[in-house]
Amino acid sequence: MRRGRLPLLVVDGYNVIYGTTRYQGMIDEHAGAGALSDVAHLSRDPYGHDPFTVARESLVADVAAYAQGSYDPVIVFDAAGNLSSERPDFSRAGVQVVFSNVGESADTVIERLVTAARLENRDVLLVTSDNTIRFTVGGVPVTTVSSQLLAADIEVVEQDAHVARDERTHMHMTMEDRLDPATRDKLWKLLGR
Repeated sequence: MRRGRLPLLVVDGYNVIYGTTRYQGMIDEHAGAGALSDVAHLSRDPYGHDPFTVARESLVADVAAYAQGSYDPVIVFDAAGNLSSERPDFSRAGVQVVFSNVGESADTVIERLVTAARLENRDVLLVTSDNTIRFTVGGVPVTTVSSQLLAADIEVVEQDAHVARDERTHMHMTMEDRLDPATRDKLWKLLGR
């Protein structure tokens, strides 16, 4: 890996959303004009409803927290069947979000990103449970992990953040907590405890 450059984290977006219970429940099957299985309907929906909005936004936020300071994150979503050439920009918090072009699969975009990183001699962590793409781009300097493992790791990061926040919130909240143990013992003796 080149010095000063973070490893690239490439996430197969819809593979993670469909492949993990963490995000599956966030898909709004009733939004949009057609059935969920007809993803191309999104480009035809006159109201702009998108059943994946909440799941995508949650994934972006989770990947941002997971990658913070350790990876340059990119999430790739498959928009090959979307007839509209418009690609929304969901990039936030240092996470680059890429939608494939019309007629181009997310796998093709992932292959392109990984190949470019490989040519730069840059480490890559690829998150997908799609064995075809894992075998196509895997190998040094590419590490592949499943969508389920990323979701589990994100839950650990989330739990650690909650614990740290709770510790900070409860810390030094009372006068007793602010005193060092020796002073606290002296005070208790004076008070007859």
